[in-house]
Amino acid sequence: MKHLIILGDGMSDHPIAYLGGKTPLQYASTPSFDRLASAGRCGTLVTIPEGFSPGSEVANTSILGYDLNEVYEGRGPLEAASIGYEMEPDDMAMRCNIITLGQQGEITNHHGGHLTTEEGAELIKYLDSHLGSERVKFIPGIQYRHLLVIKGANKHIKCAPPHDHPEEQWRDLLIKPVTETAADASRMSSAETAGLINDLILRSQKLLAEHPINIRRKAEGRPTANSIWPWSPGYRPKMQTLHQMYPSIKSGAVISAVDLIRGIGHYAGLRTIVIPGMTGLADTNYEGKAKAAVDALRTDDFVFLHVEATDEAGHDGNIDLKIRAIEYLDNRIVGPVMDELADWNEPVRIALLPDHATPVERRIHIGEPVPFTIYTPGGIPDDVTVYDEKSCTQGAYGTLHLQEFMEEFMRL
Repeated sequence: MKHLIILGDGMSDHPIAYLGGKTPLQYASTPSFDRLASAGRCGTLVTIPEGFSPGSEVANTSILGYDLNEVYEGRGPLEAASIGYEMEPDDMAMRCNIITLGQQGEITNHHGGHLTTEEGAELIKYLDSHLGSERVKFIPGIQYRHLLVIKGANKHIKCAPPHDHPEEQWRDLLIKPVTETAADASRMSSAETAGLINDLILRSQKLLAEHPINIRRKAEGRPTANSIWPWSPGYRPKMQTLHQMYPSIKSGAVISAVDLIRGIGHYAGLRTIVIPGMTGLADTNYEGKAKAAVDALRTDDFVFLHVEATDEAGHDGNIDLKIRAIEYLDNRIVGPVMDELADWNEPVRIALLPDHATPVERRIHIGEPVPFTIYTPGGIPDDVTVYDEKSCTQGAYGTLHLQEFMEEFMRL
């Protein structure tokens, strides 16, 4: 049997008065989701271990069956792997957003006004030419998502993910040192590391304000990408591949526009499939992703298909866009994939779930249980006929925790 996970990032939500007390998932028209749930077995899943923040790097790694207490090294090293940056033993890597700060110092958005990949790369290369050194490197990624690598830096610092602090004052969220550990004795101190990164943030703001991209954006009345925001530091992780954990997965693939997810896939031993037109937004190439997943399943044992658009809509606080992104996932990916696989001789087990909630009225990640369904061809379904946050609580799986999901999904 082959296996396919379809994940709508941040798709889970809370009831909204504007929608008559429904969540966006309940309000959206999702006949394919419901068809999958009706044929499968449902439940809810705790994706965030106790003591961890509800980041996508935590949730997705957990969903794939890893013990975060053993493998977690932050988002930065995962994204480094996804863009082919080979970390040295003394490197510390961080996600480096380019964000928008308002006139009063508030974080207006975490994405620099939805920078294009070309704009983001130009800005990061510009910053590297002015702020980079033998110790400090800025490395371009996708859109607003980039990488900061600092040699000899200490990962034991307190960082604030910008998407979790909309409208808050950036000066209140600067990097803070935390208690040192003996293992970091050969590195910079936590205080030195925090001071260095905060200095880079301050210096980036003056440089970005003067860049032609931002001068043009300002003239056009668009948000300016006027500050970097590094967060989620870590060293090179040590992870088993999925094949080592689940021998039936001899080969696999990951399909995502997001460096983080590709990086997790890299360490999990999955090849990355790049589709033209993947944006990480609601205008992404859904049909291309669906076709790529089906094509991959012809030769691979396992495919992880990730869609970011639902999460971005949640962070933007855009109810209508989140509903639309959910419906696109339903009718442009899940439906066509189910139709294509229906006539296959070799059965394909399919799971559908989010990694965490990103409620549009809060615009941040929430680490609460998320709804999931697992469809097994020829399996006995439970009584759930609708896929949403409430209905799945009545499913046969009850509430699973962390690695239990992958154990159930891969059960022979």
